[in-house]
Amino acid sequence: MPKFAMDDIDRKIVAALQEDGRMTSVELAERVGLSPSPCARRVRLLEEAGIITGYVALVDQVAVGLPISVFASIKLERQREEELDRFAAAVASWPEVVDCYLMTGQRDYLMRIVVQDLEAYERFLKEKLTRLDGVSSIESSFALGQLKRSHALPMAGNAPPRSRKR
Repeated sequence: MPKFAMDDIDRKIVAALQEDGRMTSVELAERVGLSPSPCARRVRLLEEAGIITGYVALVDQVAVGLPISVFASIKLERQREEELDRFAAAVASWPEVVDCYLMTGQRDYLMRIVVQDLEAYERFLKEKLTRLDGVSSIESSFALGQLKRSHALPMAGNAPPRSRKR
């Protein structure tokens, strides 16, 4: 499949939708300087290309009773495909894990876990993470505060270099 080539208008559309995914198509069109039909067509193409993958409501974790964020670094006994797949399948089924990355370096995975309190994290460790075959070590770090959290990707910086005409 050929790579979708985004232009400046596409980047404006994506940036606007990242800021407010509930704006109407008319509002979006006005914001990016298009009429509604071509704007809607571009949004559909961005969705079909997999650039826009969905729309969600962002929820305040403290407001819903999940104030604790724990970052856990996980090392596996072996990094064979079967072990990696088993770990990925388990993590996908755990709602407490909101982010998980396969890493380079001394640890294999870094995950962010959200829970209501320390007891809930202890239960998560004892009942889920430590019971998973192949886990060699777990190192937990508790977030004391959050300085920045963004779900928006920096669209302005993604523009390809332009050739200059002299």
